[in-house]
Amino acid sequence: MASNFSLQPLLELMQNRTDEATRNLGKLISAEQNARSRLEMLEQYRAEYADKLRDATTQGLTRQVLANYQDFLGRIDEAIGQQRDIVRQSEAGTRRGQEHWKQQNTRLQAIGTLATRHEAREKQKENKQEQKLLDEFSARKFVADTKSDEK
Repeated sequence: MASNFSLQPLLELMQNRTDEATRNLGKLISAEQNARSRLEMLEQYRAEYADKLRDATTQGLTRQVLANYQDFLGRIDEAIGQQRDIVRQSEAGTRRGQEHWKQQNTRLQAIGTLATRHEAREKQKENKQEQKLLDEFSARKFVADTKSDEK
C-alpha cells in the first residue's frame, strides 16, 4: 500500500500561493495596460489640441486666446507627466509581481519534483511487492508441478 506524500499540505499551500500570485500578476498587468492607455489618450489629446493651436495661429489670435491655449497645453503636459509617473510605478509593480510569481512558481516546482519522486518510489515499491508475489506464486507452482511429475 502506498504511503501518503508527507509534504502534500505544503504542495497544496504552494499551489494556492502560486495561483494567487498569478491572479495578482494579471491584475498588475491589466492596471499597467490601463495606465498606458490613459497616457496614450492624453498624448493624443495634447497633439490634437496643439494642432488646433497651430490652425488658430494661422488665422490670428488675441493674446488672451493664445494664453488660454498655452495654459491648457501646460495643464495637459502636467497631466501627461503625472500619468508617466503612474505608468512607471505600474511597470515597477508589474516587475515585482512577476518576480513574486517566479519565486512562488519555483517553490511549487521544487515541491512538485519531490512529490513526483515520492510517487516514483512508491510505484517502485509496489512493483517490487507485485514481483515478489509473482515469484512466490511461480515458485509454489513449480514445486507443485515437480511433485505431481514425481508421482
